[in-house]
Amino acid sequence: MVFPGLLPLAGAALGAAAMYLFDPDRGRRRRALMRDQLLSAASHLDDAIEATARDLIHRAQGLMAEARSTVSDEEVSDEVLVNRVRAKMGRVVSHPGAMKVTAEQGRVTLSGDVLEHEHEDLLQAVRSVQGVVEVEDRLEPHKTAEGISALQGGSARPGDRFELMQENWSPAARVLVGTAGSALALYALKSRNVSGLVAGVAGATMLLRSATNLPLARLAGMAGRRTIDIQKTINVNAPLEQVFDTLTHYENFPQFMSNVREVKVREDGGSHWTVTGPGGMSVEWDAVTTKLEQNRVLAWRTVPGATVEHAGMIQFERVNGGTRLDVEMSYSPPAGVLGHVVAKLFGADPKTELDEDLLRMKTFLETGKAPRDAAAKV
Repeated sequence: MVFPGLLPLAGAALGAAAMYLFDPDRGRRRRALMRDQLLSAASHLDDAIEATARDLIHRAQGLMAEARSTVSDEEVSDEVLVNRVRAKMGRVVSHPGAMKVTAEQGRVTLSGDVLEHEHEDLLQAVRSVQGVVEVEDRLEPHKTAEGISALQGGSARPGDRFELMQENWSPAARVLVGTAGSALALYALKSRNVSGLVAGVAGATMLLRSATNLPLARLAGMAGRRTIDIQKTINVNAPLEQVFDTLTHYENFPQFMSNVREVKVREDGGSHWTVTGPGGMSVEWDAVTTKLEQNRVLAWRTVPGATVEHAGMIQFERVNGGTRLDVEMSYSPPAGVLGHVVAKLFGADPKTELDEDLLRMKTFLETGKAPRDAAAKV
């Protein structure tokens, strides 16, 4: 049995998808983009399958080797023990190359430089390595890396956290969690009770987490960084000065962007934007210009507390009598990636929309005429 509300919801989703793909003005372009995306995904499928299979095989071999060593009384060679310790260190300290490791009959000696806050964790990790009988600590701890060349650079390590607690999952972990999520989703479709609803939510979350390989906090939009990053380059057959002047006047944007209804520029240089959001909703925010270099750079960001947080930068370069634009944007929908997925269902996917808006912008800059599917006409 399925939940009574699922069929209407599925029908609405299919209807929205049909309207999005068969829109009279932009349907053909959207279908072409979808076809290209599917072909691209298919071309990478073999690589993904191969990487997952290789990861699973290596993990199985590692578990078998560990099981054999647990029940075997065979003495571990010094070389193998050093390699094991080195592998463990790489997950605990930020500068494993700053230390020297030697071993003799299970006795491991550590020497070199280490950051003070990593010292105890390192010793505990090395003691836990199979085959280590004793650890001799000759390390020199330092409160900071200042003045110590061996401790410059580097990055924090994840430690020995359970893999599913880490930010990035291995291919094997993603497959296993995705499979479990699929099983929960199927159970939810067959059940109409509370446990089925809970299973459906959990299954959908697991599927999304394994598919995107993004932490749950970032999926929900609660992480400090923005969720969606976009980078595009486009060449425009128009003089650089004309292109720069047009794009620095934000009130021109509705003439080539399909969802920007109106932009009002205030006397203080700030701007108020009104756009069409998912399902035809009206969304508004205020933005400020953060960098403006004549004929070179334009950058902006939303003010703190905006409904949709985003920032962007356009770099201008004269190329063969025309203009090359390097566009960078970051976008955080109100519900993080989850909200981005919902918005995409209703035809408001920022990556796809940017592709289409850049083509409209190119047409507008080269011809001076607003495309027929822009929000406003000249």
